[in-house]
Amino acid sequence: MKGEVPAKGTSPFFLIIIKFGTFFTHFEMILLYPEPYLSYFWCRIKRNRTNIMKITIKYICTGLSLCACTCLVNNLPAQAETTNTAAVSATETGLDRQSIMEVARRVADWQIKDYPENKYAKSEPRGWIAGALYMGMFDWAELSGDNTYYDWLRKIFNRQSWQVANRMYHADDVCIAQTYIDFYNKEKNENMLKPTIARADWVLNNPSNGSMDLDYSKGSTIERWTWCDALFMAPGVYTRLYTLTGNRKYMHFADSEFRATYNHLYDKDEDLFYRDSRYIGQKEANGKKVFWGRGNGWVLGGLVEILQILKTLPAEDTEFRPFYLELYKEMSERLAGLQGKDGYWHASLLDPDSYPSPETSATGFIVYGLAYGINQGYLPADKYLPVVKKGWEALTRAVEANGKLGWVQPVGADPKKVTRDMTELYGTGAFLMAASEIYKLADK
Repeated sequence: MKGEVPAKGTSPFFLIIIKFGTFFTHFEMILLYPEPYLSYFWCRIKRNRTNIMKITIKYICTGLSLCACTCLVNNLPAQAETTNTAAVSATETGLDRQSIMEVARRVADWQIKDYPENKYAKSEPRGWIAGALYMGMFDWAELSGDNTYYDWLRKIFNRQSWQVANRMYHADDVCIAQTYIDFYNKEKNENMLKPTIARADWVLNNPSNGSMDLDYSKGSTIERWTWCDALFMAPGVYTRLYTLTGNRKYMHFADSEFRATYNHLYDKDEDLFYRDSRYIGQKEANGKKVFWGRGNGWVLGGLVEILQILKTLPAEDTEFRPFYLELYKEMSERLAGLQGKDGYWHASLLDPDSYPSPETSATGFIVYGLAYGINQGYLPADKYLPVVKKGWEALTRAVEANGKLGWVQPVGADPKKVTRDMTELYGTGAFLMAASEIYKLADK
């Protein structure tokens, strides 16, 4: 089991078994998903031509050693079984901080280079697609300590005068404000904050009574948080304003709207969110309910944004925290059990066979969410660390040599086919958010 420490005196035979088992695990994954694995290994081969013979000889020797030891297995004394459920060390996690930093930097740098040509960066630089990227890039700037990334973000935000997007009620159009507020907390420049407060106050003073049943032909149905993605986009804004100003009106609004979405879209039998009301009652090819991978990734990531803000409040301030923590743990347990053998979460959570390709935006947000829980002590490391590690390894396999993150499902509202060449800004944002928590986890 990953995360466990072999007992003192463990036989070399068993160590050989473990190593050989790891080899066959990778071989199984190649059979299941040949394209991403073979592409990954080919890149490694091209970079390490001189080491190929050494690696080949290593595995041949390992195999021969296994065969030689097989005849002794029945004569070995039984080993005492030991487990370690305490906090794990960096060595035990197998997570290397240097490699985490290296791959995160490649992804961030590639995205910055590509950003000027990105169609959404050109058309909607204040929208949710870019907004999710900015959140991840801010986390990366904090992690790396490199002001280059802060400067890049600040330049973009200065050009748009720290304004949110145009639609007054729409949750997607305030997503960017989460990074504005984080910037304000860092630099205390009120110009960074004023447009966000103006928008939030207007919404609170003019609350919508639109239906919770999403119908794009009726504009009033997108004034509420009627799609699960919205739970990532907007609640974190109002939660931040609550802790920043001390004014409980912001949190009361966020809590009321979040619970309305929860009551409408959360399936308590499956512990998952429908994307919106149109998918309630729909079925996948295998007869299972339709639960979108990235949609539930959005929700888990949104819960983290809420919890990490509420965590800053005094312990006696318990009006809101218990509900969100309970929901977070409930969803975490369900999502952990839906991870694919390849380490990814797929576009359809309950019908992965219909959507077998990797999907890195869902995987990124879920890894981010689960790693945060381990770091905060909300989730037990012995249970969730193997899931998180497997997910992070899957994410890094999807990174090209130049830093491009592939296998990102395009903008949508339900499961769709994904190919390796697909990438989007929010996928990069999710990856960088995950990297920030994985880096902290490596210190456990």
